[in-house]
Amino acid sequence: MKPEQLVERLKKEISNPAFTWKHDQKTDRVRLHHSQLNKGMEISLPEILAKFEVKKDKAIHEIVYTINQTFEAMERELEGLERSTSFIYPVIRSTSFPVKSNEGHDFVVTDHTAETRVFYALDLGNTYRLLDVNMLEQLKMTESEVKEAARFQVRKLSTEMKEDHVGGNVFYFVNANDGYDASRILNEQFLSEMQAKIEGDMTLSVPHQDVLIIGDIRNETGYDVLAQLTMHFFTVGKVPITSLSFIYENGELEPIFILAKNRVQKEKKD
Repeated sequence: MKPEQLVERLKKEISNPAFTWKHDQKTDRVRLHHSQLNKGMEISLPEILAKFEVKKDKAIHEIVYTINQTFEAMERELEGLERSTSFIYPVIRSTSFPVKSNEGHDFVVTDHTAETRVFYALDLGNTYRLLDVNMLEQLKMTESEVKEAARFQVRKLSTEMKEDHVGGNVFYFVNANDGYDASRILNEQFLSEMQAKIEGDMTLSVPHQDVLIIGDIRNETGYDVLAQLTMHFFTVGKVPITSLSFIYENGELEPIFILAKNRVQKEKKD
């Protein structure tokens, strides 16, 4: 199959009048543009032809699927922009996470702890897109309005938990797998309610995106268990954040290793 034949085949497979096709014969790349979305993508014909030699029609079906999925995601993103505030959520990331998008635009962020930073996401259903400053104009919102909308939305997320008892300590796990489990650490009302029921030290851990661990630490064994738990979750998470845990008291977060050090110093003085 020649490149020109492949282009014609793809046009037949994707018979959408909104598409325009531009074939650059020098590079053998095709630019697809969707007139309604005003967005486009490029595909490399030699790569598809190489796969066609091995997979035959399956290679065609794969690239057609990829193209359709890409533009469907773009459409969901556009719809999300139009729905705006009800679909903006905060997202916790490590401070080592890039603060600029692939296009070089600054993400909208808020400092959180020395280990964590808050980003903001536009929910698109099965996925989300982190908001950068270039998208604020499309949203017709300011940074402060985005952050306020996210604070409001995080309070609406479910706080259903699983509970586990180990060595006289209690551990609660928020694991809804909605992409915002770690974000519950920003729900001050929820944390205040938990603090009222906890008997020992209240700890918070966000080892990866899809879990928030709340600890009711009543003895030294609890800290050992917590360290093992957070390290395990940190190593298996798809989007790791931090293996450190935090003591939560009066709305403040303090890394446990600092608190432990202070305790040792206090014991020596006594």
